[in-house]
Amino acid sequence: MRVAVICGTGMSELSQEMTSSSTKITKIRVDSKWGQVPTILVESDLGEILLIDRHHREGDARTPPHEIEHRANIHAAKSFSPDLILSVNSVGTMIENLPPGMIGVASDVLDLATRPWTFYDEDAIHADRTSIFNAKASEICVSALSKSQDNTPSNLVVAQCVGPQFESPSEINALVRLGADVVGMTLGPESRLIAETEIPHVAISCSSNWAAGRTPGDPSAEIDHHAVDAMAASLRARVRDCIEELMANY
Repeated sequence: MRVAVICGTGMSELSQEMTSSSTKITKIRVDSKWGQVPTILVESDLGEILLIDRHHREGDARTPPHEIEHRANIHAAKSFSPDLILSVNSVGTMIENLPPGMIGVASDVLDLATRPWTFYDEDAIHADRTSIFNAKASEICVSALSKSQDNTPSNLVVAQCVGPQFESPSEINALVRLGADVVGMTLGPESRLIAETEIPHVAISCSSNWAAGRTPGDPSAEIDHHAVDAMAASLRARVRDCIEELMANY
């Protein structure tokens, strides 16, 4: 089994969560026409996992969401010839049954951003996106997550916003009226490009904060990125469990 995992906020130490006496870890740089992508290959008894930090950049700075070259990241994932691609996304939540500190499973994307993302600029290739995420993989993720949390929402509509700023309360209200449950800054482009590869895709949403204006009892509560990162980091063990279940049962 080969799984490519694309992750970001709070997941910089994910490879350490997957280390055991039988695990081999190798750093690999993948070339693409959009730049090099640093990756970590984790080899275990269950198979191989390629970890890609979508915000990679040399040094301490991390690429902001609006500057991510998603084509390079998805090219790196595709070059691994995976059986499955898993997106791990930190999101702001607008629903009561996915408070910060829980993980849900995405079922669809609401991406109305104006910037196009495609591998095909010279010829019109129209990838189908009717069923964006793989049903079997999504069910496995729900099963894995339900072992460590009381509730696992499995039909999340993930709204795509550009960032790097967090959204305003009015923007959140509009997204809710359009049918969104959570909001993030990276899944939209990833899901579009992965659809063009035709590789099965699954996405889990790590609830890291209440969306603007949605904090229970305090709608004026501000959102702090450091707190968001810390909350996402606290979910790494559950993300690891999810990956291992996919490796064993997909």
